[in-house]
Amino acid sequence: MSSIGSVFKPDYKALISYLTVGYPNIETTYKAAVALSDSGCDIIELGIPFSDPLADGVTIQKASYKALEQGVTPGVCLEVAHRLRQRLTTPMVFMTYYNPVLSYGLEAFCQASVRAGIDGLIIPDLPPEEGGELEAITGNLRLDLIYLLAPTSTGDRIAKVVARSRGFIYLVSVTGVTGARETLSPDLEAFVKRIRQKAKQPLCVGFGISTPEQARRVAKVADGVIVGSHIIRLIEEDNTRSSLKAFVLSLRKALDLKNEN
Repeated sequence: MSSIGSVFKPDYKALISYLTVGYPNIETTYKAAVALSDSGCDIIELGIPFSDPLADGVTIQKASYKALEQGVTPGVCLEVAHRLRQRLTTPMVFMTYYNPVLSYGLEAFCQASVRAGIDGLIIPDLPPEEGGELEAITGNLRLDLIYLLAPTSTGDRIAKVVARSRGFIYLVSVTGVTGARETLSPDLEAFVKRIRQKAKQPLCVGFGISTPEQARRVAKVADGVIVGSHIIRLIEEDNTRSSLKAFVLSLRKALDLKNEN
């Protein structure tokens, strides 16, 4: 079982948090990742900045743009991951787009990721129909390649992702981009149930989750909760990371109380 797979245990709900590497600076990324781990985060997504992040909303787009302005490259992200791995045992995944990986070289990028201590890859713009080469490379290196499903995913797409996603399946809670939302889709439970009928992998829900109440709702039907944009906002607003720690602790508490009425 991979490091990511070992996170998912019976009657336990995983908390997954996202950071844009290099926003607002490299040192903050490092300190925020440590704070996330210490506060109860089970998996950390390290976002590699990209100039055209189609799946991301305004908050993460801005963070990516600022990080790129400071010269944050995939190579820098690998260095950050390596440094974090010296401090943390928490599983880490890169969330990136296909072009930076392709430009780096598929094999070279995956090998470098493993050396840096990365446990998996999430690539929103890589459909399973085009993922065969990367699947083979990551499979040989025991690097989990995690695919996404949306409420609009067809039966054929669901079947492909269920057959090929490793670590967990990333369920996009809404049709749209990342970003904190006041409410989640009323169809969320039905969507997760539809995938649950086909999948054996853990199911983790992201896009739009920004409160403990939302996290608790998701945890009643899914195996993990993914939070990104609100994490970025808290880092922007409070450089002491006190708000970040308090928020993550509140999410962890909400997930641990999932079975209460």
